[in-house]
Amino acid sequence: MTIGLELKPAAPRDLSRHASPAVVDLRQISVSYGSFQALDQVTIAFRPGATGLVGRNGAGKSTLLRLLLGLIRANKGTGQVLGISLSDAGSRLRRAVGYMPENDAFLPGMKAIEQVALAGELCSLPRREAIRRAHEVLSYTGLGEARYRNVEGFSTGMKQRLKLAVSLVHDPQLLLLDEPTVGLDPPGRARMLDLIADLVHQHQKSLIISTHLIGDIQHTCDDVVMVEQGRVMVAGTMEEILGHQGSRFRIEWEGDGTRFIDLLAMDQIEAELVPRVTGGPVSPIDSQALVKGSKGGSSLSTTRLYQLAREGNVRLRLIDPEWEELGELYHRLLNREMPS
Repeated sequence: MTIGLELKPAAPRDLSRHASPAVVDLRQISVSYGSFQALDQVTIAFRPGATGLVGRNGAGKSTLLRLLLGLIRANKGTGQVLGISLSDAGSRLRRAVGYMPENDAFLPGMKAIEQVALAGELCSLPRREAIRRAHEVLSYTGLGEARYRNVEGFSTGMKQRLKLAVSLVHDPQLLLLDEPTVGLDPPGRARMLDLIADLVHQHQKSLIISTHLIGDIQHTCDDVVMVEQGRVMVAGTMEEILGHQGSRFRIEWEGDGTRFIDLLAMDQIEAELVPRVTGGPVSPIDSQALVKGSKGGSSLSTTRLYQLAREGNVRLRLIDPEWEELGELYHRLLNREMPS
């Protein structure tokens, strides 16, 4: 979704000409409920990777997700998801896409393994394959030991990870996550964000994350789409939207970061180790650093930081931008769109 960003009210822009094939490509899409215009001539493409979908209640986020799932039809316009036309039968879309809803949608009295396996069968997996995949995704989401427990006894964090397992059971290329960290305490939120980052960077999944927690998008997404009143207010890469020139990140990792720090220096990225406790010692092991923009003037992206971390055999736990908060930018743009 590389575009030239204009921080002013503008007509929706066509992003489908990006070099990477679009996983979602919408052209002049409009959806209305009676006299209410939920989506208004939306033209946009989502490239592979993680995209954050930001907007107030009623801005059109939920309608967009339902459209991509084939649950509703557009009144006007054309589009495709993973090469499947929106005009095709909705069941074909739902078999191709994974969906994690905001609200719980579990059948009472069923064990976790039964919930996930049933979802696999509903996505056309043979029963034996659905059970095998259910075991795999429950282990992946950290629920392996709880697979034979009834869902009613699960904590909020466990239920959120179970919903993620359900969305993954049929191994979709595209996942639609609706408020994936809602209701989670800080450790549960961090665990969910780690899973999301791993799905993108290790398993090459594409995600569209709809959330009110804009910090989650900053930690997990390279692209952002902001919607208001059924229109695309602004869209682009995180760097384009926040202005990557002179950007800084505070990063935290697990493992010995000696080689990671060396790789950053070789890539002409300035990195300064900082103590985990104010006034404490600094160390490259299980540590954190303030990362500044490239000395060569090239863009500094979260994708590059993850790549160098993998090469340096460390696991990034946190990437915090030191620039203008995305939430502040959203509200500033919203005020420009909606003058008082």
